[in-house]
Amino acid sequence: MNRFVYRIYRRVSSVHHWTRRRLTPGGWIVLVGLILTGGMATDTEQSLGYQMFALLMCLTVAAIAVAPFFRARFSAERALPKFGSAGQLLRYTVSIRNRSAKVQSGLQVIDDLADPRPTLAEFVALTRPAKRGKTLRLSNAPDLRRVRGIKPQPLAPLSARGEASVEIELLPLKRGVLHFESVTLARPDLFMLFRAFQTVKLPGSITILPKRYSLPRIALPGSQQYQHGGVALAAAIGESEEFVSLRDYRPGDPLRRIHWRSWAKAGRPVVKEFQDEFFVRHALILDTFAEPHDGVLFEEAVSVAASFACTIDTQESLLDLLFVGPEAFSFTIGRGVAHADQILEILASVAPSPVKSFAALEQLVIEHASSVSGCICIFLTWDEARRELVRKLMAMGVPSLVLIIREAGAPAFEQTADDTESLHILEVGKIEAGLARL
Repeated sequence: MNRFVYRIYRRVSSVHHWTRRRLTPGGWIVLVGLILTGGMATDTEQSLGYQMFALLMCLTVAAIAVAPFFRARFSAERALPKFGSAGQLLRYTVSIRNRSAKVQSGLQVIDDLADPRPTLAEFVALTRPAKRGKTLRLSNAPDLRRVRGIKPQPLAPLSARGEASVEIELLPLKRGVLHFESVTLARPDLFMLFRAFQTVKLPGSITILPKRYSLPRIALPGSQQYQHGGVALAAAIGESEEFVSLRDYRPGDPLRRIHWRSWAKAGRPVVKEFQDEFFVRHALILDTFAEPHDGVLFEEAVSVAASFACTIDTQESLLDLLFVGPEAFSFTIGRGVAHADQILEILASVAPSPVKSFAALEQLVIEHASSVSGCICIFLTWDEARRELVRKLMAMGVPSLVLIIREAGAPAFEQTADDTESLHILEVGKIEAGLARL
């Protein structure tokens, strides 16, 4: 049954995509007219609708018949930025070169994205009713669109071997890597009803970063902690301490700390003096244990994580992103180790974890707990496993800011007396307002 429904979905979506691209606004008017007059054309004695139907049909056939005669050679070049952001308008240029010896005019440029439709397995997972009592209705159908706003853009007339550029704008709706396949040159027919196509293969991609929310000034939990090995250890390069000054050699100083150049100048042994480093280090914990029907919750959780990654001052502190994908993952930014752009790029591609046990994330967090000043926990639900993780962190002296993402109108989570006071509920659709109250 699922395979049959999936085939219908593929056929219907293909027809919709083809008609949306091929028909001009005038073509849609003619199509509607054909449908309306087609019913009246059955009775030629009582109605003159058949005459209008015949006229519209002739226009349609003539418009489609001339499409195969659009013959020209083009090349294209697309100038894409490295990054875009979900929910923010993206503009870029496409340059078209006429490879023929004939002037080409009346052209439109359509940029072609890769097919966004899911596979059969993804389709079944997306359309399966959720356990919270939802039913499979059109109102609950997932939105599979990656972008909105790509429209045919008119191109200036191309002289023989000439070149022209056009600006294209689109609105990315989802994070992730946005793939482009080709550029299509369209030419409407004489009646402006139907577009003839010439396609130029032009693969490309752009990373769409997660949507970010503005955050107020938040006093994050925790204080400075001793970091064994300093920043160098945090960067996984090797152990070191913060260099302070030079001083005379004392018996017992290790030979590896001798500063040979200063010894040569001063004529006596000189060593480098270090001190232990203390600085703030936070863990940003992202809950990736989401079911397919929890896609909206998961996307909001990623957006909240991205918002914190961009807002936390990492000039004098470190931030560790912890989550579980195919395997446990930890990435550190701050104090020259890495930049926020890199963590946003990681969050642009993070997906729900195939691991079903929350214990994998708990183990990862506990391993890092001894070196962090505090934790920012972004959860998709509030169950006993997540409560236990926060209890363990508090028992280890690691304060936590707990943010729980839930659907608008969903039943409230049961809170117990030992739940942390820093627990906050963020509802979908009111995320920014909820963050403003932190």
